[in-house]
Amino acid sequence: MIDLTVNEAVLKSAVQQAKARDFRIPTFKQMRDPSLIPDDVKTRLGSVGLWDLDPINLYRINWHNDPTPTGGGFGGVNYLEVPSEVSGVDARIVMLEGKWFPTGAHKVGAAFGCLAPRLVSGQFDPATQKAVWPSTGNYCRGGAYDSNLLACESIAILPEGMSAERFRWLESVAGEIIKTPGSESNVKEIFDKCNELRASGEDLVIFNQFDEFGNYLWHYSVTGPAMVEVLNEVMGPNDRFAGVTLATGSAGTIGSGDYLKQLYPNSKIAAGEASECPTMLVNGFGEHRIEGIGDKHIPWIHNVRNTDMAIAIDDEASISLVRLFNEPAGHAYLADQGVSPEFIEKLPLLGISCVANMLMAIKFAKFYELTGNDVVMTVATDSMEMYQSRLKELNDERGEFTALDAAAAYHQYLMGQSLANTQELGYYDKKRIHNLKYYTWVEQQGKTYEEIQAQWYDPDYWTSIQRMADPIDEMIESFNARVEQA
Repeated sequence: MIDLTVNEAVLKSAVQQAKARDFRIPTFKQMRDPSLIPDDVKTRLGSVGLWDLDPINLYRINWHNDPTPTGGGFGGVNYLEVPSEVSGVDARIVMLEGKWFPTGAHKVGAAFGCLAPRLVSGQFDPATQKAVWPSTGNYCRGGAYDSNLLACESIAILPEGMSAERFRWLESVAGEIIKTPGSESNVKEIFDKCNELRASGEDLVIFNQFDEFGNYLWHYSVTGPAMVEVLNEVMGPNDRFAGVTLATGSAGTIGSGDYLKQLYPNSKIAAGEASECPTMLVNGFGEHRIEGIGDKHIPWIHNVRNTDMAIAIDDEASISLVRLFNEPAGHAYLADQGVSPEFIEKLPLLGISCVANMLMAIKFAKFYELTGNDVVMTVATDSMEMYQSRLKELNDERGEFTALDAAAAYHQYLMGQSLANTQELGYYDKKRIHNLKYYTWVEQQGKTYEEIQAQWYDPDYWTSIQRMADPIDEMIESFNARVEQA
């Protein structure tokens, strides 16, 4: 749960830090609806770059930023619709665009959702404590960024095998970077490092996205409504929202599915993973190259009982399509297949895990035999801005991407996407997946048997978390008022 117990002494220190740094904190309501952001904030944003280390950019942690690197205001939710010439299905696949967040990835919002409750309750003192951000990439980037805006020290923890762009950017933002062994699939090594830091005696607070319900709450309260806003825009009177498909990763973003299912009870939630590491599908393990979806465990904050399908994506499919979507020969081939120049221009908006999300949506549409009146929602979590080094590595390893390579990738991984590695989850399938939490979280990370049971059996467990946005907003407003008066 999210503890909102107030530590007044620490809260006073945090208020003074905010006053000195001249920052206010946006509410969940404002992140959901930027029209509620004060006019003076909007005016100041007019001269600030999207990635600038300026506290005013806390107000850009939302899906409504104008798609521009500098001085943008707020408009509609940024999204793109995948044409059938790319998907190979009749169903409409719609993707929210994460590129237009500060740091270029929506995980900056998840980090905020974890940080804000601790800050405004006095459970974290930015003046004296270090914020620790364990991640396989984008979350620790978002956390280090949020920490920098709040003028507090941060420690970013991520596997040594992540993209070079992540490390180069973190070097300019994070106070300390800790590289753990392995790559995308080595999450336990991250947890081990967190436990080591916790035992060190150093004054720090660990914001673990895999068990922090602020991550889940931010996506339920902000991403879910953003998806509904887009659905209201794109759906006609005879259209149907079929479901949302999301790689689990930390299982934060999939919290948006809980919001959607409450509004669209017949819709489904599909959770994704790499077929090279099929934890949900077969309790399996392994290594893969889809950066952004750390695995070999079930995140504590994943509401598995509300998940309807597990889908695994071949990491080679994501890697090959990233080349198709970003190399000149790929663009030329897609144009020959009737893909519009406008959509081809948008393809760099899709990072590696974004392509995996799109492929999940294709499998989902094929599994349920969806029609042109069905809409499937997913998320482009980041963009190729963080993966240019991977393209170079692939060219060095495999040679130039040719027209023949483009044809092979297009027909094998798009038009030829099969129903392999898909499973509709029954009651005991879901319970099997949920029970995997025990080994990571109860045996290794100190969670209780009572709570893992409550996650499954208590009908109010998840809804009680969902109701916490308003109380947190009240505390944020109180915090801001105290800063103004200080």
